[in-house]
Order: sequence, then structure tokens, then C-alpha cells
Amino acid sequence: MADSSTALMAQAQASAQYGAQNNATARVNALTNGHIKTKEEAVKAGNEFESMFLGQMLNHMFAGIETNEMFGGGHGETMMRSMLVEEYAKQMNRAGGIGIADAVTREILKIQEGQK
Repeated sequence: MADSSTALMAQAQASAQYGAQNNATARVNALTNGHIKTKEEAVKAGNEFESMFLGQMLNHMFAGIETNEMFGGGHGETMMRSMLVEEYAKQMNRAGGIGIADAVTREILKIQEGQK
């Protein structure tokens, strides 16, 4: 019984990580599809990219942390961890981030100026 529970938990974790990666890929494609027309859209794209980057970094950080069955854990925590990490990343970005958003915004604006 314990082996099947462990296998199910591992499968749930892998599924959550796969879903997060597909979501990240879709967001990157949306940011780079050429539909950014204004400075406000470029700033938003830069912030979204930084949040996505921070989320990927945090996912790797949390990957090695075991859940404690006594104070939580289980399948629910495994499934909710990716959403929690995403919210951590958004909050870190709102608090000032690490500077990636500004760099991405500048590059988007440079590309736009070159296309005019």
C-alpha cells in the first residue's frame, strides 16, 4: 500500500511540474509572438517573464523539500505546491524582483524601435 501511495505521489508531482513547464512555454510564446504594441504591454511582458523565471528557480529550490505528514503533506500539498511557488514568484516580482523585467522591457522596446 505504501509503495502505491508513493508512486501516486511521484506521478502527481511529475504531472504538476509538467503542467507548469507547459504553462511556462505557452507564456513565453505569447510574449514573443509580436503582439506587443505599446510601452505598457512591453512592461507587462517584462514583468510576466521575470515572474516566470523566478517561478522556475523556485520550483527547483522546492523540488528537494519533503513534506511532513504530521503537519500537512500528502497529495494535496504536492498538487498545490506549484501554485504556491507561482504566487511566491509573482510577489517577489511585485516587491522589485531581480532586474530581469527591466532588461526584457528594454530589449522589447529596442526591437520595436528597429522595426519602425
